[in-house]
Amino acid sequence: MMSGSSPPPPSLPAGSEGFFRGYTKLCKGLAVMLFLVHLVVQLFPSAVTYLALIPARTIPFAWNLITAGYVEQTIPGVIVSIIGLLLFGKLLEPLWGSKELSKFIFIVNFSTSACVFITAIVIYYITQQEIYLYTPLSGFYGVLSGLLVGIKQLLPDQELNLFVLKIKAKWIPSLVALISIVVSFFVKDLMSYLPVVLFGIYMSWIYLRYFQKRLETGLKGDPSEEFSFSSFFPEFLRPILDPIASIFHRLLCGRSERSDARGQTLDTSPLPGSDSIEANRRRERGQRALEQRLAEKLAAVRSSEGTSLDASDKV
Repeated sequence: MMSGSSPPPPSLPAGSEGFFRGYTKLCKGLAVMLFLVHLVVQLFPSAVTYLALIPARTIPFAWNLITAGYVEQTIPGVIVSIIGLLLFGKLLEPLWGSKELSKFIFIVNFSTSACVFITAIVIYYITQQEIYLYTPLSGFYGVLSGLLVGIKQLLPDQELNLFVLKIKAKWIPSLVALISIVVSFFVKDLMSYLPVVLFGIYMSWIYLRYFQKRLETGLKGDPSEEFSFSSFFPEFLRPILDPIASIFHRLLCGRSERSDARGQTLDTSPLPGSDSIEANRRRERGQRALEQRLAEKLAAVRSSEGTSLDASDKV
């Protein structure tokens, strides 16, 4: 005779519940939007004309500079974008906050599209080939590349396992740029993604380097040497790149420094070592946040295992 108690409901495998936890509402909402926009483009192909960036039509359709970044025209593209957004956002949003992350995504997306538009116009006037004016350009890869730059800034020494290789997070944006350049020479269909990736990396660095407001100091940007432009390149190239980067810094991205800011002298020059101290503090915050997330995941796994054992004992 069977007992009156009903059998326990089936549970997810140990660890799977922890896997689905931690993704923020902002990133999940953007992921749903990427999927819905992809679905609209598949059901109504003519929508690409109004949503993707087509340089010849951008002047009347200026909203393309915003919408193009959220249009993935291929199934692999939307899958990679959604997974990348969820994973990278899971790392960055607890450190930046939802407001700053959404601001970062908007700025990087818009500035990347604007740079791609200008580049396409310039190439057209050089080559006189209309394909550069009428090829629909879109994709979330610029923002994904920018998020990798954010991870480079906050968790530079975190080691990531890539198949059989271990690589520090600070080299991931450079590796992505190098792979994109090499692949574009062999696969012409991927050539249109190259400027999106490269401008995504560069514009996100510009924002984080010079404009992102640091709540702990009230200053803008990250002036540390560990996040300089030359830090994206191998050590032997830095003596060549640093003088060039300093010229562009003075011409395009010079900052007005506050005389009363913490960590500065009366002549508005940074105190020796203040940049490296700030960089160390940022890395420590990122490391603590990462360790906290790992501890929460481990606790969730142990909790699910304990629940499964209790259910089996009752049976």
